[in-house]
Amino acid sequence: MPATPSETLRRRWLDSLLPEVAFDGWTEGAAARAASAAGLSDGEQALAAPGGVRDLIDSFFDRAGEEALAALAGENLSSMRVQERVKAGVLAWLAALAPHREAVRRAVQRGLVPWQAGPALQRSWAVADMIWQAAGDTAEDYNRYSKRGLLAAALPPIVLYWLDNPSPEDLGDYVDRRLAQASGMGRSAGRILGPLLDAVGAAVPNGKAKRS
Repeated sequence: MPATPSETLRRRWLDSLLPEVAFDGWTEGAAARAASAAGLSDGEQALAAPGGVRDLIDSFFDRAGEEALAALAGENLSSMRVQERVKAGVLAWLAALAPHREAVRRAVQRGLVPWQAGPALQRSWAVADMIWQAAGDTAEDYNRYSKRGLLAAALPPIVLYWLDNPSPEDLGDYVDRRLAQASGMGRSAGRILGPLLDAVGAAVPNGKAKRS
């Protein structure tokens, strides 16, 4: 699908901004200089990123997600166990971010402040959803949300560990441990939530409850 005019302008702005971010962070000043360098008028800036820097950060991570999906499309995920597929998704996403590690560090710094907590959580959820979809998960019941929620919670410590530039072996081991921990928590939640939702289902007229 062809990019929309706003997407084209946003990508142009982001390409100009990333070198600035490495030195000055995701600031309004850096964004203004990048827009000027990219030749974007005030109207084009408003069309490209009405939310300002926040929209540009979202675009940065969205682009990494697209690149990760493209990389995963070339892998034989069907031959892997579920946790291996999820791990492959996490590592593909980190590999897409690797050329701009300092920009990620700056985004993490900005995302950790309280007034940016909402956007940071939304980004983690979007990445988790992308990874689970690539892994072939099509669940629509409560498992869909618990899987994504647990992975979204595991991503911030994984990113913080990755920012220290560990060896591929150490990174792989760390991701394995985090995913195993999340998987264990998910099984515990399922043992609690499953029977409760089934009990609710037995109480409704048609005997079924939508697990959402």
